[in-house]
Amino acid sequence: MARAVTTQHKTIATAAAWIVALLIFFPILYTIITSFKSEQEAIQGFALIPSATTESYAEVQAQSGYFKFFLNSVILSVGSTILALVIAIPAAWSMAFSPTKRTKDILMWMLSTKMMPAVAVLFPIYLIFRDTGLLDSRIGLTVMLMLINLPIVIWMLYTYFREIPGEILEAARMDGASLWNEIIYVLTPMAVPGMASTMLLNIILAWNEAFWTIRLTTTDAAPLTAFISSFSSPQGLFWAKLSAASTLAIAPILIMGWFSQKQLVRGLTFGAVK
Repeated sequence: MARAVTTQHKTIATAAAWIVALLIFFPILYTIITSFKSEQEAIQGFALIPSATTESYAEVQAQSGYFKFFLNSVILSVGSTILALVIAIPAAWSMAFSPTKRTKDILMWMLSTKMMPAVAVLFPIYLIFRDTGLLDSRIGLTVMLMLINLPIVIWMLYTYFREIPGEILEAARMDGASLWNEIIYVLTPMAVPGMASTMLLNIILAWNEAFWTIRLTTTDAAPLTAFISSFSSPQGLFWAKLSAASTLAIAPILIMGWFSQKQLVRGLTFGAVK
């Protein structure tokens, strides 16, 4: 029998949750506030009440075309996510439903690649991109972002697929379903919540990737991370313009996360409670 929770405990838990949420969100909030300040106000110090000027946004848009960087971010994040799912779904299916004695070793090996510092492979990756003509190209960067996030995508899908009863797939095989039909018509619909959360998480990770996008692009394929970094110069940091650029860069992903939070939470908790 579940233990009753008193109103006092609910109030305390709610207040604690709001405090933690505000602490986590405060840097983003202060960035938004700073974006509505003039440069002089921004460098004067901490202040929560801006002058409500939009001059920084106008200067940012005049200096760098926002929509070009925005379009690149959309193409790179969505393209790398689709490509990762195309590769990860069959891989996760095979390891979940046809495991071998090396399956766990392969999973751990894939996860270990995320522990390697990105700068350790920067030089060879840069040379490969230079020699193959992929520098500053959407195709090259899409493949790079896919490879970066592929271990996480496979791990998440593997976890979701493991929660699906194998008897359902066996029944489909007895009814004459081919391997492809089994994946498309049986497995995929049952794993939609997990696949949706995996897709959303991968889009967020690809959208926020800065190390590779800044170093492998210059102009043509530069996403919003490069757009932000363009306002950091040897002459100093222009805090108001930098905050305006950051706000424009994070706004789409914040809006997407807000409207898809139920699907994201549902997918991340898929199979956690039986």
